[in-house]
Amino acid sequence: MTGQVGIIGDGGWGTALALVLHRNGHRVRIWGPFEDYIAKVQASHENTKFLPGVACPPELEWTSSREQVVKDAEALVLAVPSKFYRDVVTSFVDYIQPDQIVVSVTKGLDKSTHKRMTETAQSILNEHPIAALSGPSHAEEVARGVPAAVVAACADQAVAEQVQQLFNNDVFRVYTSDDVIGVELGGALKNVIAIAAGVCDGIGLGDNSKAALMTRGLAEMMRLGVALGAHPSTFSGLSGMGDLIVTCTSQLSRNRRVGERLGRGDTLATIMSDTEQVAEGVWNCTNARELAAAHGIDVPITEEVHAIVHEDKNPRDAVTDLLTRDPRPERDHE
Repeated sequence: MTGQVGIIGDGGWGTALALVLHRNGHRVRIWGPFEDYIAKVQASHENTKFLPGVACPPELEWTSSREQVVKDAEALVLAVPSKFYRDVVTSFVDYIQPDQIVVSVTKGLDKSTHKRMTETAQSILNEHPIAALSGPSHAEEVARGVPAAVVAACADQAVAEQVQQLFNNDVFRVYTSDDVIGVELGGALKNVIAIAAGVCDGIGLGDNSKAALMTRGLAEMMRLGVALGAHPSTFSGLSGMGDLIVTCTSQLSRNRRVGERLGRGDTLATIMSDTEQVAEGVWNCTNARELAAAHGIDVPITEEVHAIVHEDKNPRDAVTDLLTRDPRPERDHE
């Protein structure tokens, strides 16, 4: 299948996926909300704000028109930060058609309802089936053709396979899954754990500490995910463990960098003023904490990340509080 694809969101990830689709022979339009910036990118063939240093083929079309990005598109990719996701999708409700494939690539939770992104989009677009695409995939590497593997998830297997066909190539391998809950929660919750991993780096803890943090973070992700209906094995896959590893360890990880700077003593306001790019874990730690509380799930790492990020808790005190919790078995008894 080759044809027209619309990318709703002009950030780094939307741009990287536009390049994947272009390599696969699709005609691609990318929408962004600010007309002046979109015109600049179209003229320079570089998304200097969100993906600097990566040349964009002149065949990529950039537009600030909602009608234009949706027109004639066989598939639409929702690549908007979770904080703005609901409002942006709502603004497209009169343009998206029932026969268009819709793929959500945002890793987060809705700020008002704590719903997953496909749930949020589906509530706006009614019965339209929404697929999710997630996994360990830094935009900077994907844009340059560095090999990566991700998961396309949809309750409708045929749609998942269409998304697989849309994106899959020799350097961007796409698997399918019917566990949309697990795939999306893995992508959302790992950003919170990555902030904690960055804090470990920032205060100078070692590899043992970070390994423990990541392992217990994965257990926390799985505990909440299973309570919400996910399959536990999904968290051992690309959208769980895979995405957690890359986001907690990579120098490219924005969430890890935020945590590292918090660990070194920088304020959140200073950190956020220094970048145009999104660190989803900053606001999703609150969403995840509240979602877990609503379902009675214990998420101690998420609690401490929220306290560091939004309550100015000393990171070293947070580490102490985690380590001095009551001893318990590693695995919950059934």
